[in-house]
Amino acid sequence: MQRRSPAARILRAATLALLATAAASILAVAALRWLPVPVTAFMLGERLAARAEGAPLDQRQDWVPWERISPHAAVAVIAAEDQKFLAHRGFDFEAIEQAVTDAQRGRRLRGASTISQQVAKNLFLWSGQSWLRKGLEAWFTVWIEFIWPKRRILEVYLNVAQFGRGTWGFEAASRRYFGKPAARLTRHEAALLAAVLPSPTRYRVVNPGPYVRQRQQWILGQMNGLRLDGL
Repeated sequence: MQRRSPAARILRAATLALLATAAASILAVAALRWLPVPVTAFMLGERLAARAEGAPLDQRQDWVPWERISPHAAVAVIAAEDQKFLAHRGFDFEAIEQAVTDAQRGRRLRGASTISQQVAKNLFLWSGQSWLRKGLEAWFTVWIEFIWPKRRILEVYLNVAQFGRGTWGFEAASRRYFGKPAARLTRHEAALLAAVLPSPTRYRVVNPGPYVRQRQQWILGQMNGLRLDGL
């Protein structure tokens, strides 16, 4: 029997490692179809950054099921972040094309990530704009959309989105900023929280600036025409 060359053995080992990593990632997505998410990659990144800086961090994320989150929260984030959420399969190609066009014309960069993509990024990846990260984001997004129903994707998003330093998910944000559980959020409160999602460590829920107030009003207007019949 002819022995494989060192290069062939290395290639075989790398292929097996890649297949094992891919299988593990799919199993992780499948497990989170039912299990609560105790921590995300972004939460771990925040902890590591705080430790490196020697800064205190009171991080809070209180997982609550879909039934214990105000319907206004779901409508607000869809209105703010991804109005085609119920129709697409993970990617909004029109938004991506428009973002590319704007970049080519030198306009201000705009986000084109869907809620599904944001869930993939927050759960498994790191912040940044590298092609590697975007490729992995697409990989996880495909499997999340394939394995999870839309309601589960939105439930996870509502529990892991960031709303300021150390504050993750609508339950923690509602208790921190409004002193009540997420189940009791009003339309205006849900819209205010959704208004800071583009940059939750820059924009403030407490004493919000003109941009956040303007965005809150825009979200409220968009919420009027949205329905969650597909969930």
